[in-house]
Amino acid sequence: MTTDGPSPLAPPPTSDEPRLRQSFHLWDLVPLSVSSVGPLFSVAATGGVMAAQAGWWTLPAIVILAVPFIISSFVFRLLNQHFPHAGASYHWSARVIGRSVSRYQAWILILAYFFSIPPIAIPAGAYTLALVAPGYHAPAALRLAVTLFWLVFAAVPLLLGGRPTAVITQIFFAVEILSLTGFGVFGVLSWHRLAVPIHFGPPPIGGILIVAVVAATILDGWEIDSYAAEESQRPREHPGIGGIIGAVGALVFYAILYPLMLGETPLRLLANSTDPLAVWSHRLIPGAPWAMLVPILLSTAGGLWLTSFILSRALFAMGREELIPRGFASLNRHHVPHVAILASLGTAAVVVALQLFVTSLGTFFTLVLSGAGFFLLAEFFLDSLTAVVFLTRGHRHLADGPRQRHSHPVLLVGALFSSVVMGLLLIAFFIYGPAAIGAGVDQLFTVLLALGVVFAWWTKRRHVATFRFDEPAPRSLAPDGPASTGAHS
Repeated sequence: MTTDGPSPLAPPPTSDEPRLRQSFHLWDLVPLSVSSVGPLFSVAATGGVMAAQAGWWTLPAIVILAVPFIISSFVFRLLNQHFPHAGASYHWSARVIGRSVSRYQAWILILAYFFSIPPIAIPAGAYTLALVAPGYHAPAALRLAVTLFWLVFAAVPLLLGGRPTAVITQIFFAVEILSLTGFGVFGVLSWHRLAVPIHFGPPPIGGILIVAVVAATILDGWEIDSYAAEESQRPREHPGIGGIIGAVGALVFYAILYPLMLGETPLRLLANSTDPLAVWSHRLIPGAPWAMLVPILLSTAGGLWLTSFILSRALFAMGREELIPRGFASLNRHHVPHVAILASLGTAAVVVALQLFVTSLGTFFTLVLSGAGFFLLAEFFLDSLTAVVFLTRGHRHLADGPRQRHSHPVLLVGALFSSVVMGLLLIAFFIYGPAAIGAGVDQLFTVLLALGVVFAWWTKRRHVATFRFDEPAPRSLAPDGPASTGAHS
């Protein structure tokens, strides 16, 4: 049993601790990071809500959050260099700030990524039905069956191991990039015949702030390579690079797609649309909905299993340190945390079933989407605070691996800026959220935040020594020899 507080002197793990196979190269991590953002799916899933809340002001609202998120990608890169770990952010706070904060952050992390799965799974089913049976109003049972198919489909590459997950992701990634490029070029060429008046109007402050929070769901995902750090063949070098490329790439995609979509489609058609990209593509290529539905569906499927990847690795790390039952750290013969994978997707299936049979689709989707954005924003806010403490306390005394003598004043300013912006957005959500989303949303999220305190208290006695990635993995898990060991730096 260890006490609360930073744990740089925690004993190294024993040789029988569960170990993930180190199989990812840099060229695996970059597609994982970009595909996990799911640019096409992100625009399709959130564009209608954003257009309804802020109209053309959606563009500056995305920029408001994009700046601290880009800064966060460089912060993640620094922390990965010192603390490669499958638990990523919750582990960083344990090593830098202390166990109490880390346990609370573990709860926020679980909520952030679990809330992100249903808003991906439900549209996957809807897009499939729209593709194979256009205009058909499917009953709830059929919608559930198709959604469950995609949840099972997402589990397959995850259960087969890191390499199959990376290869399938690369294929889907290539199709998405080609589609993004094609529609971008086609949209530019069609501007002269489809352009609609650009009218910002008075800024809807509440709508802009809500969109900035929801934007967390379209600007995250690139951090997947941080949660894949223990599976990287260069755990102190490669994780973080893919994240920077993914974060910048996502912003570039949105900087092209959103202006084209808003500029070529009347706002009344986009507002609250369940698939605004399909509305736009129908104007670009009338009578060919498949041209947009196929790449959106591939983007959705990739986002589904990669979001589940992040959550499963975090649950694996928490199980290994007994924050949650140790069974979550169990590995199958492919050296992946199968219990964590099945538990996250299985619980998501239950939530999807309840939604489809009990509640209103539109209300539920907006609530869960907002919840995903809120808790993702809270997660990145805590990460920024961790970076501020790490950079101000002097990371030479806290970090694993080679000690660096230089400071990072620019990164420290960036982390402080990100903390302030994200903190203000979280506060603003409680002010403007009820009017924009519905009464009671602020009370619901307050209860969920309070339950984090309960979780931190409940897990205090269960927490074992923090897992350190200092010792080499067994040779059987390091296919490329000494260069791929956990001690490599």
